[in-house]
Amino acid sequence: MTEGDKYDIRLFSPDDVYFSRGQGGVFQGIVEGKPYEELEVYRAFPFLYTTQYISIRNVKGEELGIVPDLKDLYEESATELERELQLRYFMPRVTRVESVKQKSDLWMWELQTHLGATRMVMRNLHEYMQYPGGGRVILTDISGKRCEIVDWRELDAHSRKQLEEVL
Repeated sequence: MTEGDKYDIRLFSPDDVYFSRGQGGVFQGIVEGKPYEELEVYRAFPFLYTTQYISIRNVKGEELGIVPDLKDLYEESATELERELQLRYFMPRVTRVESVKQKSDLWMWELQTHLGATRMVMRNLHEYMQYPGGGRVILTDISGKRCEIVDWRELDAHSRKQLEEVL
């Protein structure tokens, strides 16, 4: 690699990559003909594009290239890459908002998720809520725990009422 191209971005085609699982469930693959016993994946735009622009890196964190869209990969590679993304970006989905209350300088959220009940605490709303678009809301509490509302407009009437003051 010459000095001028060390910042070039390599976009992979489906024929450039093959992903699978190794011993112990380790995410591995063949990238441009070279086998890797372990690979790491990162979303370039984690909240906006969950299945597009996926950075594939070696264990040293060096980027090998970008998968433009998971849906374009061959089935086994797409399945394993999606599974790895779910492991890396674990985020419970909110199914119901029980309550949102402000107590002194904190916002207390009581939520039901697809994994059970949880409580989130925020100092203020604008720093701890993100709106990637399409009704999606990412909630982060003061300890860094995250949940997502896939589409607040699709929640039940009680949940939408709880969200009226904060959205």
